[in-house]
Amino acid sequence: MTWKRSLPLAAILGAGLPLAAGTAGPVNDTGTTAWMLTSTTLVLLMVPGLAMFYGGLVRTKNVLGTMMHSFSAMAVVGVLWTVVGYALSFGPNALGGLIGWSRGLVLLRSIDHTILPAGVPEYAFAMFQGKFAIITPALIAGAVAERISFRGWVAFITLWVLFVYCPLCHWVWASDGYFFNLGAKGAIDFAGGTVVHISSGVAGLALALFLGARHGYPKTAMAPNNLTFTLIGAGLLWVGWFGFNAGSSIASNLETARALTVTQVAAAAGALTWVLIETIREDKPTSLGMASGILAGLVVITPAAGVVQVGGALALGAIAACTCYGMIMLKNRLGYDDSLDAFGIHGTGGIVGALGLTFFIRDSWWAEAAAKSPGWGVLAQLKVQAFAVGATIVFSVVMTLLIAWLVEKVVGFRVAESVEKTGLDHEIHGERAYGLNNLN
Repeated sequence: MTWKRSLPLAAILGAGLPLAAGTAGPVNDTGTTAWMLTSTTLVLLMVPGLAMFYGGLVRTKNVLGTMMHSFSAMAVVGVLWTVVGYALSFGPNALGGLIGWSRGLVLLRSIDHTILPAGVPEYAFAMFQGKFAIITPALIAGAVAERISFRGWVAFITLWVLFVYCPLCHWVWASDGYFFNLGAKGAIDFAGGTVVHISSGVAGLALALFLGARHGYPKTAMAPNNLTFTLIGAGLLWVGWFGFNAGSSIASNLETARALTVTQVAAAAGALTWVLIETIREDKPTSLGMASGILAGLVVITPAAGVVQVGGALALGAIAACTCYGMIMLKNRLGYDDSLDAFGIHGTGGIVGALGLTFFIRDSWWAEAAAKSPGWGVLAQLKVQAFAVGATIVFSVVMTLLIAWLVEKVVGFRVAESVEKTGLDHEIHGERAYGLNNLN
């Protein structure tokens, strides 16, 4: 979303005011608008893709309950974002910059005639950003799958989006945000390394530790019910990620093509590296390993897609696969129950990407940074990246634990042992995924 870096927030959002008839102003670029509408659709496709990915990894008795966590985010956050989320994220600084706010952006009232300087209707930008807000809390569900109540989950994501996602979004992507203005050119997060993946990954880990492991874990076998689902979900995520990353240029130009290219390269490198690791270590390349490697590569390139070249994308994809694989092995040794490896892949990959991108930034970016701050180099930018990563981790963990505690006290969060043993599908939703009563 770096198109905003050279523009003040008032210019980007037009203070939420429509142009009077006959007044000169930004002109709609139909090509860019078409790409942004396509990107918005692609990012939304990632949510059912994630639902299939997660749904295939749990036991049969929890398939629908797990998929509902993703689909409920589409409903809950879809409403929340249009009511106040966009205003909190992209309104001018409020409360000393802790959050944004604009009354005109509530219910998107004031953007009905607004064309942004990028040449797209602000509606397109608002809806594109809204899909990021939807998928971020949905990622968290992977860490606590098979043991949370639906009403507790709905309460949690409502509060989490308002008090974690929206502030982070404002800090990183609003032009008056804290992280946006660090150093020479701000903390680099092209499409959501900190805002989406680190915040959700560490939140998932904190939530998993807060709620405790599934009953029987790790002694009881908890094998995936349908790896075909998981592979299809991974494929949908890969396709959708082109909108996720390339759409974040908020343009249809060279930067867009660069972002799409490095996204493809990093995903392929991550998948290939993960399968090679499995082949060397276990002599059995697995479908789950392929899917995990794809995700690791996609996650790691997300913050870096606007600044690295193809060589950097290859390196980051391979490094992410190695690091995420190692983190999952460490989880197995430590025994904590990050059910579907939300932290192992999203949190770890996001951290690797946000920090590792510093070593692969293209020369033209460094030249622009040096023009603003002479002598600006790798170490200086790495410090900026590390600060943004560290602050994101601390903020997300602390707020997640506070919200989880509140939800547990008020409406309940973790299901009873009897419900967990019977399964979320039947006990909470009164349904069965496959209509077969004898499956577990």
